[in-house]
Amino acid sequence: MANIPLKRGQLIRHQNHLFTVTDFNERHTGKQKPTVHVQLRDLRDGRSVDRTLDDLLPIETVEHEYRQLQFLFARDDRRVFMDSVTFEEHELGPAHLQGCEPFLAEGAVYRVMFADGQVVMLEMPEIIPLRVTLTAAPGHSVGAAANITKEATLENGLEIRVPLFIKTGDLIRVDTRTRTYAGKEHAEEK
Repeated sequence: MANIPLKRGQLIRHQNHLFTVTDFNERHTGKQKPTVHVQLRDLRDGRSVDRTLDDLLPIETVEHEYRQLQFLFARDDRRVFMDSVTFEEHELGPAHLQGCEPFLAEGAVYRVMFADGQVVMLEMPEIIPLRVTLTAAPGHSVGAAANITKEATLENGLEIRVPLFIKTGDLIRVDTRTRTYAGKEHAEEK
């Protein structure tokens, strides 16, 4: 692949808006020079946008930093976080949270990206532990013989499919990107 001045996760400014680079690839079309297609995520609303590298040139990278913020409480459609170093409060709206609201736990600390002194987005861990509060009876399970699952409700209200051996009270690992079961948490607190 050619020398591409981008990397996944990079923060760039394009047409006065902030984007993160989610993916890019080089496509060859016959005798023409290769075209680099870049997939971006618009940080205003979370939409995915496709551009060619030529459309983005010159690339304006944005300096950013990460801070650890503690989730305090919800206020309408916004969530209030506190910087435990400066004690400054920050309100994050739906555009910053990108659908992570069901996974926020009061008192938990999250990694938040800042650019130009402003909150850009919250980075939710890919896998988090959640307690099962209710499971369906095994008779309500569906799936192939090797992959039989049942409905389970988690402490955050999320309903997902889990293996039959999971029971109410178990602590499980949940993939926050796909909202699916990722395994049983073995370091349970009793």
